[in-house]
This record gives sequence, C-alpha cells and structure tokens, in this order.
Amino acid sequence: MKSILKWFFIIGGIFLILIIAAVIIIPQFIDVKKYKPTIEQKVAQATGRSFTLGDEIDLSIFPWVGIKLTDLHLGNGAGYKEKDMVSVKSFEVRLKVMPLLSKRIEVKTFVLDSPEIYLEKLKNGDANWQGIGKQKKKKADKKKKKEKSSESQALPIEALLVDNFSITNGKLLYVDQGTGFKKQISNLNLNLADISLEKPVGISFNALIDGKPVSLDGTAGPIGKEPGKGTIALDFVLKALEELEVTLKGNLIDPMASQTIDLELDVALFSPRKLMTALNLDFPVQTKDPKVLDAVSLKLGLKGNKNSISLSDGLLGLDESKLIFSATAKEFLKPNLKFDLQLDEIDLDRYLPAPSAKQETSQSTRAGSTDPGKAKSVGPAKKKTDYGPLRKLVLDGKIKVGKLKAHGAIIENVDVHILAKKGIITMDPLGLNLYKGSVASKVELNVQKSNPRTKVSIDAKKIQAGPLMKDVMQTELIEGTLKADLMLSMKGESPDMIKRTLTGQGELLFTDGAIIGIDLANAVRNIKANFGMGEQVKEKPRTDFAEFKIPFTAKKGLVNTNGTSLMSPLIRVLATGKVNLVKELLDLRVEPKFVATLKGQGDVSQRSGLMVPVLITGSFSSPKIRPDLKGMLGGGGTAIDTKELKRQVLGTEEEQKEKVEAVKEDVKKQIQGLLPGLIN
Repeated sequence: MKSILKWFFIIGGIFLILIIAAVIIIPQFIDVKKYKPTIEQKVAQATGRSFTLGDEIDLSIFPWVGIKLTDLHLGNGAGYKEKDMVSVKSFEVRLKVMPLLSKRIEVKTFVLDSPEIYLEKLKNGDANWQGIGKQKKKKADKKKKKEKSSESQALPIEALLVDNFSITNGKLLYVDQGTGFKKQISNLNLNLADISLEKPVGISFNALIDGKPVSLDGTAGPIGKEPGKGTIALDFVLKALEELEVTLKGNLIDPMASQTIDLELDVALFSPRKLMTALNLDFPVQTKDPKVLDAVSLKLGLKGNKNSISLSDGLLGLDESKLIFSATAKEFLKPNLKFDLQLDEIDLDRYLPAPSAKQETSQSTRAGSTDPGKAKSVGPAKKKTDYGPLRKLVLDGKIKVGKLKAHGAIIENVDVHILAKKGIITMDPLGLNLYKGSVASKVELNVQKSNPRTKVSIDAKKIQAGPLMKDVMQTELIEGTLKADLMLSMKGESPDMIKRTLTGQGELLFTDGAIIGIDLANAVRNIKANFGMGEQVKEKPRTDFAEFKIPFTAKKGLVNTNGTSLMSPLIRVLATGKVNLVKELLDLRVEPKFVATLKGQGDVSQRSGLMVPVLITGSFSSPKIRPDLKGMLGGGGTAIDTKELKRQVLGTEEEQKEKVEAVKEDVKKQIQGLLPGLIN
C-alpha cells in the first residue's frame, strides 16, 4: 500500500510540475499575435462594424491569468463624421488562477485607459449606435431568461476581491446634427477601491461636462453573496459644476424583494440660475423679478417601499422663504396622499411671469370691445377636462403660511385644510388675516359629474378696504372697514358657464369710509354755483359715508339689489336694480337724498343743493349714466316738491334777499331751460 501511495504522489507531483511549467513556458513560445486577424474578424462579424487591434498583445496564464490589449478601434457606419465610434488606448485585466478552484475570484488589475465613445445622430434620425449586434431574440431565449429570473439570485462564487478597478481619461461626445445639440464628457476617471462581497466599496468618480467639473465620492455596500437581499448602505457626495453639492446617506433594504429605502438627502445652498448658466442653458422660467430662484436648499428624509413612500423632516429654502414639510403617499393607483406644509413667508408676485406684449394687446382688445350685442368670436372648442383622477384621489392636506403676497395683496396667517374623497374636494377651514381683518371661508368642489359644482361661503370682518384696493388695483376706489357675508354656488369650469349658473346671496358692508372719485355732496353746491349762487369747488372728489351697504341676491347669473344704501353726513343714497352677468348689462337706479348739514367723516363744509336721481344702464364696458329727471319730478320713484326744489336752488329767504334779486331773471331762464315749466 505504501508503495502505491508513494507512486501516486510521485506521479501527481510530476503532473503538477508539468502544469506549472506549461502555464509559465507556453505563453513564451506561442505567438498570440497570429490570432489577431481572427479576433478582429469575429468582433466585426458580431457588431457589423470594422474592428482593429494594436500589435501589442500580452497574454499570461500563471500565477495570474491575464491579457493586455492596446489600440482598440470599433468603427462607425457610413455617413458619420468620426471614423471610430469607440476607441481604447489600452485594456488590461489580470486575476489569480488557483482561487478559481474554490470559487473565489481575485482580480489584481482591471484597467481601461483612455476610452473614447462618439455618439452621433444624423439629420434624418439615424444614429451610429443603432444596428450593432443581433437585434432579434428567439422566444426560447426569452422563456429561458424568464425562468432564470425566478430562480435564486445567489452568485455562483464564494468571494470576490478586486485590488484595482479603474477607468482613466475617458471621453464621451454626443452630437445631434438635426438640432445642433452637443454634449461632451471629458477627463472621465472612475476608481473602485476594496471591491468585495463583504465590505463597502469605495467609489471615486470625476469628469468634466462641457468643461465643468462633476464628481462623486463615497461608499456603497456590502452587496453580500446574494445581491438584492439584505441591506446595502449608501454614503455619497455629489458635486457638480462648482455650484451644486448633494449628500445622500442611508440604506437600500432587500432591493429585489421588499424594495425598501431609508435615505437622507441634503442639497446644500445653490443658485439654480448659476447652475443653468454653467450648463450653457437658458433659464426655463421668466420671472417678474430676475433675482428670485437664486438661492435654493433642501433637506429631507425619504422612506418607502413599493407600496408607500413618505417624506419627513423636510426643509426647503427658497430665496428668503423657508418651507417645513412632510408627506406620505400610498395606494399609488388612486393615489392616497397626506401632507403638511408650513411656510414662513413668500412674495408670489416676484415669481409670476411678467405679462408679455401679446398678453397686454389681448387684454386691451378685450377692454376695447364695447358692443355686447355682437357675437363673440368662437375659437376651437376647449377639450373637456378629465376629472377621473380627482374622483379617485384621496387627500388630507394642511397648509399654513405666515405671510403671503399675491397680486399686490398682503395676506397673513393662512390656515387651510384640504380634504378629497370620492370626487368631493373641500377646503374647511380656509382662514386668513387680511388688512387688519379676518376671513373665514369654506369651499367645496364636487367633480362627481362631468360639470364640476362649486360652493363658496365667506365671512369677512374688519378689513381695511382702502389699503386693500390700493395694493390690489393700484387705485383709490373706496375707503372704510369692510364686513362681508357671502354664500355662492356655481356650476361648470368655463367663465361663461360659471356666470350663467351663479346663484346665492350676500351682503357687503362698508363703515366709516369714503368713495374716492365721486363727490355727491359737492354736486349739490356745484349745481348751485352753476346758477350763479357761488363758486365751483375743485377739491379732490370723495363722498364720505358712515355706512355703505350692498345686499344682493343672485340666480342663474342675474344679480339683484333692492337695498343698496349709502349714509353720509349730508347725503343718503339708495340704489336698486339688477346686473346681468351673462349679457354683461346694467340696469340700476341711484337715488340720492339731501339731509341736514353735519360735521364728521372728514366732511366739514356746509352744503345744500339739488339731488338728481341717476340711471345707470348699458354694458359693463360702456355704461350709460344719465339723470332721471322724469322720476325726480314725479314720473317715477320719489318726486320732489316744487317749493322744496325752489328752496334748494335759490336758497333761504335771507339768501334770496341778498343775492337772488341780482340774478333772479337769469336763474329763472336757466332753470326753465333745464326743467321746462317748473317755475311760472
């Protein structure tokens, strides 16, 4: 037995020596260069492109299995600018032989030096990467691939170790001849350190994109013996164009099964405008203020899986504004959303686009239209809105804003709760503070049917109307404290349909204020002055009032008011009539009444005169205003007594004694010309 074992070891040793000698000696005597034409031919047949190798070919078998190739070129098709689609200065890979016997892969070197890839798209749409290799796949191959994907993803190796994996001085050029678009990545370097299945892999990447630096540094892993299972840790820092820095930390948990993520994202403060400039691109948004969107930062926690996702501890910095937010999403087919937003302050007017010349011309054209009877031009029919997604949406959102500016108005302490379910979207409460006052509102949008239905209720108190009008409309129209109580409903999505269906009621009440631009009391003494009884006043026109009340009802676009009234120290005004929103027509009667001289509300002058009722008719764009002389003299409304009219025109008996004698005949002639037959 001993002799048998002895001879067995002797023979085995001889074979081992022969194998070692073979792997050392054979490469020295075999001319691998003679296989170069065969290799070039096989690659060319497989790709459909020309392929060449340099003369320097190095092959080793022991102790490292390795190969080194130089000067590789994969040609372009006909019609392209560059001769080569891919070229590589040198490629080298070496791995140990003996560990392969125990399913261990130990790579000493994997180096790709100076790879250059040229991608080009012609004006006709053809691209040089099309048509490479075989495009058709057999059904059997697909079936086999599908069966493989369902099997265990465990690697058929026990260990993987790579000492040096690097790509150096790479270059990628993309050119689209049709659009003229060009993008170049140069000085590309990638280095992977400590590659193994059981340790995190160090990653270092840097390149120039159109001459601007981009880098990625960090670690990933370990990936384990069964990729896609377990936890893969990530820790990266991305820097781009000397402007953007993004940090990503966290874990990928069972990415092939539960597909769970638990990450933290931190985007350091950067300027989107400078970033777009660095990319040689125009900024995609034209804002009224060109200085906004110049400082942005973001922090958030991101957790989720294939069934749900959540954002937590979110902090968005936008110029001078700070937004704290959180959100969750699940049942993605609906989806089911929940969010909470808290914004300190923002001036939205700075972010709105400035109106273009085309928009201003369009607005002027609409404002210049004066004939409501003419048929409006009808453009192409607007596509019907699909409310299907809103009917499935489930939403629970809260929004709070400390201070907001929009269309000139300054709004504070905005508090909104939005709910959506089964096609009904509500905002309740919708509260805010507005110019020292408050607004409590509720809005309901029902999209269960093809035409949406909207209900709005508004309860506003103690709003300073003057500053509000001045900021929003850039004009002085009315002053005073506003109280409003409105309940409105409407149907449809187009302005025309909304006007046709507007229904509801409400009341606007202004107290202790003034109407700017109209002075009803001054009209009295100006009438008197016109008759030679005094001088005309040229003060800025205004009508002070103690109370200005506007109650109304609306039904299908027809708004009625039967009790609009204004109470002033000198005047009482009553307005009745209707406003047709559909036809944009007015039919109102304004009846002023003179009262005794009072002081207060800024009106300290003693005034007396003749109040003439006014009819306001015609269209919104071209209203007609004329005195209702017939109604004033008894033909309708409240008639004025002739003696009272004389007293208002000629003054008191004492005034008549002093002034009337000199102008009596002239006054009679003017009044008879204005009101024939009134004075005999």
